[in-house]
Amino acid sequence: MDHDLIVIGAGPGGYIAAIRAAQLGLSVACVDDWSREDGGPAPGGTCTNVGCIPSKAMLQSSEHYEHIGHGMAEHGIEVGSVKLDLARMLARKQQVVRQNNDGILYLFKKNKVKFLHGRAAFAAKVDGGFEIEVSGADKATLRARHVIVATGSRPRALPGLDFDEKRVLSNTGALALQKVPERMGIIGAGVIGLEMGSVWRRLGAKVTVLEALPEFLGAADAQVAKEAMKQFTRQGLDIQLGVKIAEVKPAAKNGPVKLRYADAKGAEQTLEVDALMVSIGRVPHTEGLQLDKVGLKTDERGFVVVDADCRTEVPGIWAIGDVVRGPMLAHKAEEEGVAVAERLAGQKPHVDFNTVPWVIYTSPEIAWVGQTEQALKAAGRAYKSGSFPFMANGRARALGDTTGFVKMLSDASTDEILGVHVIGPMASELIAEAAVAMEFKASAEDIARICHAHPTLSEAMKEAALATDGRALNF
Repeated sequence: MDHDLIVIGAGPGGYIAAIRAAQLGLSVACVDDWSREDGGPAPGGTCTNVGCIPSKAMLQSSEHYEHIGHGMAEHGIEVGSVKLDLARMLARKQQVVRQNNDGILYLFKKNKVKFLHGRAAFAAKVDGGFEIEVSGADKATLRARHVIVATGSRPRALPGLDFDEKRVLSNTGALALQKVPERMGIIGAGVIGLEMGSVWRRLGAKVTVLEALPEFLGAADAQVAKEAMKQFTRQGLDIQLGVKIAEVKPAAKNGPVKLRYADAKGAEQTLEVDALMVSIGRVPHTEGLQLDKVGLKTDERGFVVVDADCRTEVPGIWAIGDVVRGPMLAHKAEEEGVAVAERLAGQKPHVDFNTVPWVIYTSPEIAWVGQTEQALKAAGRAYKSGSFPFMANGRARALGDTTGFVKMLSDASTDEILGVHVIGPMASELIAEAAVAMEFKASAEDIARICHAHPTLSEAMKEAALATDGRALNF
């Protein structure tokens, strides 16, 4: 064997798996085919190149733009006319992406991971392992005892409507529009759709979001979803639920995209937009892997089937991240990657999906970990609930952002924390405390008894814990 391990894909799961395996003394190669505009390697997968990282860069830039235009006067700062330089904003986004690409390449070199820029495919089973063919810039034939499939996912298209990334957009095109569309449509009110809708609304687009489901953010706690709907509507997002798309028809070159759909009451509606983003989920990406060469099959939805430890049905082949069951989250893929690398080294790691946090980086931010109140009710589990609004938090008042609240759910008898839900400023950072607490099986009383610095947003977490016992101090 050339290597102990070959990792196919250098997204969050793949590159982390490769690095951790190398740290543990394994000989590792990682193959990835993402390329920059100049043809060079761009490791990091969807997350780094057209997902998590560039979207956060655009969200931050657009939030600055909106805040300078509309939020500085209350701080006693007078600002003249604000001008948008979209080209420069996009260039900054690409610089952030490039820094992350280069950072991964540096980490490979530092940890002695052999990186190949190309497309990997299974060639055959061989004695004691597998043969992998690499095509592209770094052509090679490799052999290894173990292989991790970490090829991620791709956006799901509407049937009969391909992405042209000019007017009909996936996340890739939505991050690269060269001018602000006057009217933008988004099909799908999920995480990606809401984040990109927020970006372009802030920059001046009139955004309409069409969602097939009758409930908004059904995966989130219902109280949080209700507050989010109120805030997004107040900001100017036109969110329509219970929609059934009848037809999407791109017009002639540079013309509008025309949609016909039935609204929640069944009435036929029409909409013309300059750009349409389709954000209806993602599908596992396994094309070209030649899984049949090693007897590996996918399920009816295209996912590689694995057990709780990410083992496939073929001994020696593992799969992680978006290409397997579970939430399509970068940090979930990272944890699976570390766990598989450690299993290969003889360790016994564990990944608890119950404590994987979720975040939506809109304004207000939304984050949660654990169970929702509606899930606990459906399960018939007795629980306590405590909430604390940011309007009663001193740091939030000083920031000038008192939207939302922290909500904590704990077991009625044991007081174990079962779920925490945050909507408001810096929710993405605050949720980490809840995840740590739940990993250690902490009670609400544990959080309530911990001294939190004042004034901080994190005090809202302590107050929500106190509120589960009816003893919040500042509200």
